[in-house]
Amino acid sequence: MVALLVLAFLLIIALEAPGLLRKKAWRELVAFSFFLLLGFALALPQVLGFAVPSPDKAIEALFRPLAEWLK
Repeated sequence: MVALLVLAFLLIIALEAPGLLRKKAWRELVAFSFFLLLGFALALPQVLGFAVPSPDKAIEALFRPLAEWLK
């Protein structure tokens, strides 16, 4: 299953990265790489059977002060 995940991410890289490199879109390539690595880092523990915490609590804690300030 891990091999399938790695293969899927390599396929995404093979399809997207060459176009960004040809266009010399360095910022987009950095953003693409960041989100791709983030996605891989979140997907790998799930494939290995580990429980991945939901980001809902972190997002709620981050925006709760703003929400209370706007009330």
